[in-house]
Amino acid sequence: MKVSFLTWVLSLLLCFALCLGYNVSYDSRSLIINGQRKLLISAAIHYPRSVPAMWPGLVQTAKEGGVDAIETYVFWNGHEPSPGNYYFGGRYDLVKFAKIVEDAGMYLILRIGPFVAAEWINTCNSFYCDQFTPIFPDKPKIWTENWPGWFKTFGARNPHRPAEDIAFSVARFFQKGGSVQNYYMYHGGTNFGRTSGGPFITTSYDYEAPIDEYGLPRLPKWAHLKQLHLAIKLCEHVLLTGEPTHVSLGPSEEADVFTNSSGACAAFISNMDDKNDKTVVFRNMSYHLPAWSVSILPDCKTLVFNTAKVASQTSVVEMASENKGLKSLKWEVFVEKAGIWGEADFVKSGFVDHINTTKFTTDYLWYTTSIFVDENEDFLKKGSSPVLLIESKGHALHAFVNDELQDSASGNGTHPPFSLKSPISLKAGKNEIALLSMTVGLQNAGSFYEWVGAGVTSVKIKGFNNGTVDLSAHNWTYKIGVQGEHLGLYKGDGLSNVTWVSTSEPPKKQPLTWYKAIVDPPPGDEPIGLDMIHMGKGLAWLNGEEIGRYWPRNSPTHGCVQECNYRGKFDPDKCNTGCGEPTQRWYHVPRSWFKPSGNVLVIYEEKGGDPVKIEFSRRKISGACALAAVDYPSVDLASWHKENGSNKSISTINLKCPENMHISTVKFASFGNPTGSCGSYTKGDCHDPKSTSVVEKLCLNQNKCAIELREENFSKGLCPSVTKKLAVEVVCNSPIEEQI
Repeated sequence: MKVSFLTWVLSLLLCFALCLGYNVSYDSRSLIINGQRKLLISAAIHYPRSVPAMWPGLVQTAKEGGVDAIETYVFWNGHEPSPGNYYFGGRYDLVKFAKIVEDAGMYLILRIGPFVAAEWINTCNSFYCDQFTPIFPDKPKIWTENWPGWFKTFGARNPHRPAEDIAFSVARFFQKGGSVQNYYMYHGGTNFGRTSGGPFITTSYDYEAPIDEYGLPRLPKWAHLKQLHLAIKLCEHVLLTGEPTHVSLGPSEEADVFTNSSGACAAFISNMDDKNDKTVVFRNMSYHLPAWSVSILPDCKTLVFNTAKVASQTSVVEMASENKGLKSLKWEVFVEKAGIWGEADFVKSGFVDHINTTKFTTDYLWYTTSIFVDENEDFLKKGSSPVLLIESKGHALHAFVNDELQDSASGNGTHPPFSLKSPISLKAGKNEIALLSMTVGLQNAGSFYEWVGAGVTSVKIKGFNNGTVDLSAHNWTYKIGVQGEHLGLYKGDGLSNVTWVSTSEPPKKQPLTWYKAIVDPPPGDEPIGLDMIHMGKGLAWLNGEEIGRYWPRNSPTHGCVQECNYRGKFDPDKCNTGCGEPTQRWYHVPRSWFKPSGNVLVIYEEKGGDPVKIEFSRRKISGACALAAVDYPSVDLASWHKENGSNKSISTINLKCPENMHISTVKFASFGNPTGSCGSYTKGDCHDPKSTSVVEKLCLNQNKCAIELREENFSKGLCPSVTKKLAVEVVCNSPIEEQI
């Protein structure tokens, strides 16, 4: 059956090629489609990390961003969850996704795997986890991937990659003769359910991608890369048919010039100095090169794009709360017993590996034993507490004694193993010790990653009269999973499998508790996030659909930057934010999962929280910012061509609100030498007092506006020795919001 399924997939690919009439090959310069070399800009969009209702919008937004192809893995363990059991529905409807890409007039790059190296759970057997040979094993590197950002792990800071740096990396690839560029990820999406691979990977797989987790273009990154793509496409013909010449312009400055037999010429001029701007002379013309930047000249003379000069607006995005939470709802509650529920699965002396035991059918494994405490123990007489000492290979654990939660501990994405050291309450006589071990994703990369285990390795109690008691070799009773999960309390047909207790005031800070409420969809049409800041750790579902793991775990209080410097080599820790804050607060709930009414929200809380403070929040664009200098010449790349280039000498700031919204307020405007970034602009010592009135005249009550940095708009002779900039921040509003 394995071979027949592989044959089926390969046949599907062959069908796409034959039915669509594509003849695909390659040489040392590029892919060749129907006899023509192609320069392709590809966008990774993983179909299971969004929902079918989002696919058309995601693909269209990518196309509008100058993308030619959509790239995705084929997620085999979703299509064949068990041998011979195939599934191609819902988020795994690969054929539907492929047809949407085809209808958009784009190419589809399928990485048929079967291994998925994408922070994805690879629960597959040895046949399916064999990796295939690379597509171009014997050719120069015409393909590359660039990361617009980085993934997040629970308890870590938020990583960022500036638009200027990712644009620099992509432009350098094409400068050196590349022709197939893929963004990993162009839309990251969401690890719904328990699909996140790699320990502690968050539900959010946003990746700071050009299209955010909720499907909105991330500005300025999306727009800046769109301009880059347009500039590169202007050079496509000569890049694929011409011969390159390398020209050194200085110690860190160089030009790569492409010319062909028809006389066409294109040039990329780069400054690889990560600290200093440079001025170079190329073909008898002078060009200013910001540090760590690439300039693109489609005719070897007209500068149409520089990677370091971001003229696109920055969107102000917020999670708009409904300010009422779910406190007015009628709740139903089911509380689990700590430890063994139902029949035990097995009893064993010592510890078993968590992952090998559960086979990842669940995150949870109970380890339980008991200990007898003599009434003459000193800690009972003195009222002191013995100390529980636990060692675990990962990933997290809750420790209960006599049904009471004592403490919790966990590792992190860098080091999954952990220790727990906690005072506990013991009584004279028999005491029940119950440890709920948990996985948070699985290892999916690295040498021998399939042998990386999890679970308890040592349990001791310190403080007895005779010293430390080692429970590691005791008989331990095991139970796989938690009861509500086994009963399917999150499913429509499982909601009646237990007696729920109805209440208007659900218990707070109570572990091992299932909560259920009937909710209405939030108003409007914006994307939705579930705010879980007041909960502990657990799982969430809406109408049986898996929202996924939630864990508003705080990141370290150090290691963040106030302002990210895009210059220089990127690494995931270079531009961190969010120190001391939860790595993830909101959890994406697709609009298409909601019914008009009667939506069933189910929460399984492991350690305790306050469910009435759970909120649905709308992800909305509430404003826009832009910053440009007078030396940022703007070019209409969509209509530019070498015969009559339209290079403008005046820079222009363009601002645009979402459809059905308008610019209601100008929060900040300064022409001169303003400083700061979006949300925190401040006036410098050079400021034109007319700045706000000029912007208001051009922009107020408009859906979009253009502000040219020309002398007719701003004061002549202002600060003659200063290179002037215009910084603007505006508020976007809809008529309905203004009435509210």
